Amino acid sequence: MENNNIFKLIHTVELFTNETIIKWNQTFKYNIGVAPIITLAELKQNGPQQQTVLAKRLGYTPGAMTNIAARLIKQGMAERQYNENDRRHVLLAITEKGLDVLKEAQKKGQEMRVELFQELTEEEVEQFLTIHEKLLNKLKSRD
Repeated sequence: MENNNIFKLIHTVELFTNETIIKWNQTFKYNIGVAPIITLAELKQNGPQQQTVLAKRLGYTPGAMTNIAARLIKQGMAERQYNENDRRHVLLAITEKGLDVLKEAQKKGQEMRVELFQELTEEEVEQFLTIHEKLLNKLKSRD
C-alpha cells in the first residue's frame, strides 16, 4: 500500500475515534470520560488490582492511574481494599455503583455503534469485520 494512503487511513481512523469519543461523552450522563470506564471494565473482568498493575496493564502512567482511581472512588464507583496483614497492599475494586455505570456506558456505546454501523451495507459490514479481525489477530500475536 502506498504511504500516502496509509497516512490518510491513520488520520481518518484517528478522526473517527476522536469523534466517537466526543459523541459518547456528550450522550453519557456521568462526566467521567473513557479512561475510567476502561478501568472499571478491567476491574470487573479481572477483579481487584493494585493501581500499579492496573496502570501497566492499561498503558497509563502511575500518575494518571492515581487520578483515575481518585475520581472513581470519589464518585463511589470504586473502592480501596486493604490487606489486614499488610496495610501497604492496597487494591482498587469496582463497587455496585461502578458495575451499574459500566453497564450503562457499554449499553450507550453499543447503541451509538449500532446507529452508526447502520450506514453500512451488509457487504461493507462483512469487509469491516474481516479487516478488524485481521488487525486484532495481528495485535494479539504480539503479546
